[in-house]
Amino acid sequence: MNSRCASVSKIIPFSCVDGPGSRLALFLQGCNLRCKNCHNPWTIGCCNYCGECVAQCPHQALSMVNERVMWNESTCQQCDTCLHMCPQQATPMAQTMSVEDVLLHLRKALLFIEGITVSGGEATTQLPFLQALFSAIKADTQLRQLTCLVDSNGLLSETGWQKLLPVCDGAMVDLKAWDRECHLALTGRDNAQIKRSIQLLAKQGKLAELRLLMIPGQVDYLQHCEPLAAFIRQLGDVPVRLNAFHAHGVYGEAKSWPGATPEDVDKLARALRARGVENLILPALYLQA
Repeated sequence: MNSRCASVSKIIPFSCVDGPGSRLALFLQGCNLRCKNCHNPWTIGCCNYCGECVAQCPHQALSMVNERVMWNESTCQQCDTCLHMCPQQATPMAQTMSVEDVLLHLRKALLFIEGITVSGGEATTQLPFLQALFSAIKADTQLRQLTCLVDSNGLLSETGWQKLLPVCDGAMVDLKAWDRECHLALTGRDNAQIKRSIQLLAKQGKLAELRLLMIPGQVDYLQHCEPLAAFIRQLGDVPVRLNAFHAHGVYGEAKSWPGATPEDVDKLARALRARGVENLILPALYLQA
């Protein structure tokens, strides 16, 4: 795939939950973490055209053409059978989109949005496309008013960020656990690079938001609240969004995990505030299984 094309799992023309204001949200396919609590688990992998989903589609919306899985949107009933059984944690409904395709969507939505947020999966796994897209927006007289944000897990090298930041207005980054071992258990990777990314973005004035996901009994924020708060304080006045885990949409063992209650989130908020972290954003909504 060339640098001006990407594998896209979904595009939402108008979103109010993917950054400030109304934004076009572009979800890229593929992720370099394997989070047990992922709410979009079918965006983790990329289709390898094994064809296992084709015969199991109850609406015959999938077929094999030239050894590739083809999706028929008009036949599909969005039953998600293919998503739940895919061994790659992928979707046959992902589509290849070019920078020009995305710009066309932006032009259609221009009067109603303040910017674009590229998410995933993990957006930075398709870094050349991300650079090309944001560069094209900044160079376009009609679109340059739009802010370009990336929703990231932070698992990108300093070299990668240095390539992206000149055309990126900010990044929203998740710190999924404080301790290396806890992060490894939850995501399959340690968090050393993620912490470095958060610090780099804050230093460059590009850390739009730090996110902490409260998962009762699984995350270690409260056990390590002193070093966590000290880490957040040295970032400057960065908004810290406390999100509440819920099991809707997750697969595997996380489906049995209890959702976070207002009391769970408030306990973390009080602990952080007591240690000098004031710029907190609490959930507007709690979902329970």
